[in-house]
Amino acid sequence: MGRKERRAREQKRENYATKHSAEQRKNTLIAIGVFAVIAVIVGYAVWMFVTMDQSTAPGGPENAGALGSDHAHAAIAVRIFGDYFDFSAPAYQIKSSWIHFEGRDGSTIHKHATGVTLGYLFETLSLGLDDKCFVFQDGREFCTNEDYSLKFYYNGKQVPDIRDIEIMEDDRILVSYGGETPEEIKGQLIELENQRIVK
Repeated sequence: MGRKERRAREQKRENYATKHSAEQRKNTLIAIGVFAVIAVIVGYAVWMFVTMDQSTAPGGPENAGALGSDHAHAAIAVRIFGDYFDFSAPAYQIKSSWIHFEGRDGSTIHKHATGVTLGYLFETLSLGLDDKCFVFQDGREFCTNEDYSLKFYYNGKQVPDIRDIEIMEDDRILVSYGGETPEEIKGQLIELENQRIVK
């Protein structure tokens, strides 16, 4: 083998090694850049989570205090033509950390922050409620009309609406739809008064 060929082979090896080394450096720099960007994103997310005030946590109601700023329990009964609406079904359990039903119980509201209203509870359950109508998730509406009415009772007294009420410990709320007589409403209120509040 001649000197020229040997030199050409050495030159080829050096070129390959240089090219391979440059390619490795380029890939290493790209990997370092990608990891640096990921580290910045993760660091920022951790910082946001650690410094987040609980009142600004995602999913919270407007004007609510921090989670844990209150802990109240209230009894509720929603009666449609005398039948109880079942909040113990999984579709209505713990839909919000601020106010909810829990433990497969559908008769006790648990509130965990100040400033949280019954209107917000019904929103989290995807139930429509205003001063005239109660609307199920499937779209069925029970609205005040000539024959039937939607009525609200808060601690035994009739009120025009319950959406802005912020429950306090041991409150009792009745929502009743139908053509009940005053005696039938009185019976519903007595049942509500005897209803156990799960704490």
